[in-house]
Amino acid sequence: MSADSLILFFKFRPRLIDTLKGYRINDLRDDAMAGLTVGIVALPLAMAFAIASGVSPQAGIFTAIIAGFLISALGGTNACIGGPTGAFIVILFGIVSKYGFANLMICTFMAGVMLVLMGLLRMGQIIKYFPMPLVIGFTNGIAVMIFLTQMKDFFGLPVAAPSGFFPTVEMLKNHLASFDPATLGLAAASLALILFWPKRLNKFLPSPFVALILATLVAAIMPWDVATIGSRFGGIPQGLPEFRPLTFDLEHFSYLLTPAFTIALLGAIESLLCAVAADQMTGTKHNSNQELIAQGIANMVVPFFGGIPATGAIARTGTNIQNGGKTPVAGIVHAVLLLAVILVAAPLAQYIPLAVLAAILIAVSLKMGDWNWREFRLYPKRDLIVMAVTFGLTVVFDLTVAVQIGLLLAAVFFIQRMAGASGIHRLRPENAQAYVRHSIAGKDLPEECAAFRVEGALFFGAADRLDLLVEDCGDARVVILQLHRMVLLDATGMMALGALNDRLAVHGKALILCGAGGDAARMVHHARETLHLHPENVQPDLEHSLRRARELLAA
Repeated sequence: MSADSLILFFKFRPRLIDTLKGYRINDLRDDAMAGLTVGIVALPLAMAFAIASGVSPQAGIFTAIIAGFLISALGGTNACIGGPTGAFIVILFGIVSKYGFANLMICTFMAGVMLVLMGLLRMGQIIKYFPMPLVIGFTNGIAVMIFLTQMKDFFGLPVAAPSGFFPTVEMLKNHLASFDPATLGLAAASLALILFWPKRLNKFLPSPFVALILATLVAAIMPWDVATIGSRFGGIPQGLPEFRPLTFDLEHFSYLLTPAFTIALLGAIESLLCAVAADQMTGTKHNSNQELIAQGIANMVVPFFGGIPATGAIARTGTNIQNGGKTPVAGIVHAVLLLAVILVAAPLAQYIPLAVLAAILIAVSLKMGDWNWREFRLYPKRDLIVMAVTFGLTVVFDLTVAVQIGLLLAAVFFIQRMAGASGIHRLRPENAQAYVRHSIAGKDLPEECAAFRVEGALFFGAADRLDLLVEDCGDARVVILQLHRMVLLDATGMMALGALNDRLAVHGKALILCGAGGDAARMVHHARETLHLHPENVQPDLEHSLRRARELLAA
């Protein structure tokens, strides 16, 4: 591969470079206003996501600053906002509980490397291989787990937060009666404000931020003993995040590959879904490979500053677009605002009650799930099974198992459907088709010749259909097999064609293949010797095949 080909293959061109051409003062004004609004929304979310993931609140803010800046500056979209998201909570909490915070940093870095490789290898269309029932299943499962994990802080329960579905349910069952009335009242009021805040005001005063400010004021004024960021974490340090070198734990390195891959896979799906949603809202077209590279670089950098995994945030991206954000500059402004908060107002964060952060996350869980039951009833049963199994496994076990089993189940159902749509049909004059070259209409079929047509895919799930052809051809000495309607041919299908030719040869019969196009034609042409086919027994259409059949019968 030449140097020019390598440059073309590993193309790196951030969208920011293109959008800055002809950038005007009006664009800067719109991006600045949108970035400030998104920053206000991101502040409580970043802290809430971090705490729910089992790490300190500043880890979430550092992630929103660093990853938010890098994803906007290097990404392949105009309006996507990057940062910590609720989708990672269950995974990160499990990693921290099992391997510790240091190994979470290693996982994040490894996931970043994987994302960069995905982008460089042009795997940006990976989202196409994930059926929507699978995505809906694990998204709803994550939403349920976020909801359950916030019950402890929502009710103010005096117990440690367990990891896993059954331990969490058991904890709620045993300790729910010992809730703190003040905490519950503050959390419930905050949740009601977030859910019922007027939409016309949400554009200027985002409901999570309003709930955060009001709940903090109430907790500071009232003589209530409610848990706060200060009481649990000692507040948020004021100043720039410190650089911390990573320590690779070789003992646990092999165990970290699976969670790292899960983070990378979920990050890729979330970021590309976010990019697609942004395209639909703005009418633009994103560069999926560039977006994956930017996500990877961001996740490789944030661990060195105590950050957690980041990806495209659909809610914050929507907020950005609704408030006039047009270019990646808006995302950069949002990161700068969060940095200013850390440098100026960090000491005030110690008064923020954990109850309001729990309410914010519960609102997030209610909004991130897709609970459209009427639409689900229209889905095919196979898709419903994939969605239900993925949902159940995400809740009961973890996302890794859910995605693996869900993908396997979806693949099995897809193979069944492809096999069901494939078949071998005998050509008869009454079944004449409009395609003259391939139609049997107007053509004479010799008495000792039988013609068949492959419909659909000839692959490992349907290759056994050729076995019936030997019996169906009866006393015919020449068998013609049309391939012009074959949409797929794999190695198993090729081997089946060769086996069919050999079985017919044993009975003194000849096989003629015709009409193959595209990749299938090239495969058949290059594999003629392997299939033991005479060169003249591969023809372009039925007319030439009938001519060849007469030659064989005459011989």
